[in-house]
Amino acid sequence: MSFEQAFRSLTDHEPFPWQKALYEEFLHAPPFRTACDLPTGLGKTSIIAIWLLALAERARARTLDDFPRRQVYVVNRRTVVDQSTEVAKKLLTALDAPELAELRDILRSLAARTTDPEGRPLPPLAISTLRGEFADNAEWRDDPARPAIIVGTVDMIGSRLLFSGYGRGFKTRPLHAGFLAQDALLVHDEAHLEPALQQLLEAIVGEQRHCKDWRRLHVMALTATRRSLARGPRNESSTTSSLLSDADRADPEAARRLEATKSLRFRLADANDIAPKVADLALAHMDSKLAILIFLRELKSLEEVAKKLHDRKCKVQRLTGTMRGLEREQLLRKDGIFARFYRRSAATPLEGTVYLVCTSAGEVGIDMSADHMVCDLTPFDSIAQRLGRVNRFGTGSAQIDIVYTEPRASTPAKSNKNSTNNEYEERCRRTLELLRKLPDHNASPAALANLDAVERSAAFTPEPTILPATNILFDAWALTTARDLPGRPAVDDWLHGVADWEPPETHVAWRKEVKVLNDLLEQRLSRVTDGPSERLRKEFQEELLEQYPPDELLDYYPLKPHELLRDRYDRVFDELKTIAARTEKLSIWTVGNRDRVEVTTLQELIGRDKDALRYKTVILPPQAGGLGFTESGPGFLQGKAEYVEDGLYDVADEWIDADDKPRRCRLWDDDQPSDPSMRRVRVIDTRPDADENLGDTKPDAQPSRRFWRWYVRPRSADDEGSRTARDKQDLQPHLLCAGVFADAIVAKLGLADPEATAVRLAAQWHDLGKNRQGWQNAIGNRSYAAPRIETAWAKSGNTRSLDTNKYRHELGSLIDLQTEVEFLRLDEDTRDLVMHLIAAHHGRARPHFPAEEAFDVDRPHDLVDAIVRAVPQRFARLQRKYGRWGLAYLESLVRAADIMASQEKFSATVLTPTFKSNKERA
Repeated sequence: MSFEQAFRSLTDHEPFPWQKALYEEFLHAPPFRTACDLPTGLGKTSIIAIWLLALAERARARTLDDFPRRQVYVVNRRTVVDQSTEVAKKLLTALDAPELAELRDILRSLAARTTDPEGRPLPPLAISTLRGEFADNAEWRDDPARPAIIVGTVDMIGSRLLFSGYGRGFKTRPLHAGFLAQDALLVHDEAHLEPALQQLLEAIVGEQRHCKDWRRLHVMALTATRRSLARGPRNESSTTSSLLSDADRADPEAARRLEATKSLRFRLADANDIAPKVADLALAHMDSKLAILIFLRELKSLEEVAKKLHDRKCKVQRLTGTMRGLEREQLLRKDGIFARFYRRSAATPLEGTVYLVCTSAGEVGIDMSADHMVCDLTPFDSIAQRLGRVNRFGTGSAQIDIVYTEPRASTPAKSNKNSTNNEYEERCRRTLELLRKLPDHNASPAALANLDAVERSAAFTPEPTILPATNILFDAWALTTARDLPGRPAVDDWLHGVADWEPPETHVAWRKEVKVLNDLLEQRLSRVTDGPSERLRKEFQEELLEQYPPDELLDYYPLKPHELLRDRYDRVFDELKTIAARTEKLSIWTVGNRDRVEVTTLQELIGRDKDALRYKTVILPPQAGGLGFTESGPGFLQGKAEYVEDGLYDVADEWIDADDKPRRCRLWDDDQPSDPSMRRVRVIDTRPDADENLGDTKPDAQPSRRFWRWYVRPRSADDEGSRTARDKQDLQPHLLCAGVFADAIVAKLGLADPEATAVRLAAQWHDLGKNRQGWQNAIGNRSYAAPRIETAWAKSGNTRSLDTNKYRHELGSLIDLQTEVEFLRLDEDTRDLVMHLIAAHHGRARPHFPAEEAFDVDRPHDLVDAIVRAVPQRFARLQRKYGRWGLAYLESLVRAADIMASQEKFSATVLTPTFKSNKERA
């Protein structure tokens, strides 16, 4: 197929000239262009499809070289309905078309594994997105050779690049950092909105170049409104020239969008009358039977306008960044009002005049279009985004009312905050002056592009204070095993910068386990006849949290986007204060820097200060209530909202796949998952002192729930991969299988020696340390005969909870390596790399094994001690050699081979056809 034919089949659109030009650039990259400036409405997200087609063509022509196999698409944190997610999903569906069979086969040929353990073909493309069935799944990292699209927010991707992934335990952070910063093209959408992230990305690229990382990250800033003419990673060989050409302007479809009529009218109002004026202007369209979009800066103003429209019996929907993910998803799929604006909605559009009232959440990343718009005044970059959401495709003539206030006389700033706010208002004033210069006040994309570039830049939102990312900080963030490291800051301010007009955020979720563990504590304290003291309460709580560590529970059952709502930290503080005032002492969890979970009470948290909530996640028990409703639906934090039922608040189990099947569930006692393939990963005994068979020890006790069992679907839930092996696996075939998959991975990636040999051997030996009596007992292997490895298991395949008394089999594997003849024959550099890759395959050894895990009772103490002491030194040497992200990438290749082997079905003597085909291919 030609590019035009393939593009049409993938996207249902004819390519614009700029899309053809970018495809040609990709065929000869690197270097990649570092900036891509395109007006809104011209299909910027098609870069995903263009990259995919270029990847396939270069694979067909055997010119892959350094062309990245993964595209990481970063969207602004305010995105609600993400267009790039829809594009990725559509690509995956389109690849099933018969006419794209060759493309599908080429993409599939890149992968190390093409079929699942049941022998079914795997999709040719792995996708992980912000929301819905692909939300933060593990597909993109199971096979590093497989083409993948990862769509994430600034927080999601940025934190992972800095070895600090939000919602991730320390074990998986190097894996995410390695796979996102190596062999990847990162497209930063609307880069002008997040200048701090853009500079951070430039710093990472520069640091990789300085450290000579291989398969380095490529960054492309994508924007319709560039903040600075000079922005872009410092690379002399790259280009920032405009992609838009005269051919695009002559294209009939592009020209219609570029010249779309958007007539501005400027409406003066007093500072206290902005919301009433906006509402009155919106009501002027009441009988139009059109779709009217309303934008407001302040949430309070939004609520005022929405209420006034509701009072007039109008059809109104809200769209704010403060909604919980589940409700945002339902808005996309089920809401008839929203369907009038978003043409890809699955809902039936509601007829008549409809209103969508938005905060900045509706400005970015949504391929929606309104007939008319009413809004307040914001800086130029924000106004430009809003204008892109009205008459987007040039099929009508939009009327846009901008409500503004008279600029105040400039006064000396009394504080930094006042100074910052004055600067923000000054940018609004400049924007108003600039818009008034538009010919006929028509704000078409072409007209906006013709405004003076310097004046546009001067009217942008003030740039936040951007903190420098130094090599010392990169080193500190990469030490993922050191959980509490002095001098290592949280990464939030490096992702967003520091700005008073956009305060830090706080996330809120509800989970039943918060109350379950607190009930366990109270149950135990109630048995103390003399009355529990504070000392005893603290002692009992420490014992309970050691048995059921909250951070470990969240690692088994991670928080997902659909569970979380977010708001400014000061507003969250006020709502939590209301909840605290109407409830008794309420146990909660807070998740902070490095995902440390603190168990405290809401009353105690509120007693600290609102600053304690900066960039934190607060997990409430459902009984706390606080999930608010409006006339148009639920999903935001409202302190006065009282508890209704658990299912409304704790929605952790409502993570579903494309077939509406749950990826995980939590059940009581003998209840079984609807999907028999689910594996149990955790059990919480809520009445540990009761008789296991007869229920409660008291004769008059009523039957009640006791065992709370957690299940996940292997290869579907976002788990560690090898932890949820579906079947029992003997140790020797598991190691053999891991080595074979490692061979397949390095062959597909074109990895050379000594790294290829090191990855293969590390995979082949990574679990030798499981050949221990204590470890085998812990997973229930009663037929084990020490030290015979042929009787050892690698995976139990059952539902037994693993308790190895903190013994780490990776450390045991390092010790056993010393007797492997093949290992001893390796040169010193290869031995070094093999040992580190084995030590780090579950996230340790970066830089050390914690003291409580640095032992092996079955081996000589002196030998163990010497190997433990060498681990940090080896890590430092190898990180200098391969770079921070390069070393993490090599570690992740071994982990991927382990995960593939853990998913395989085989016994000690019979290998499945899938395994055999992979062995032959390797």
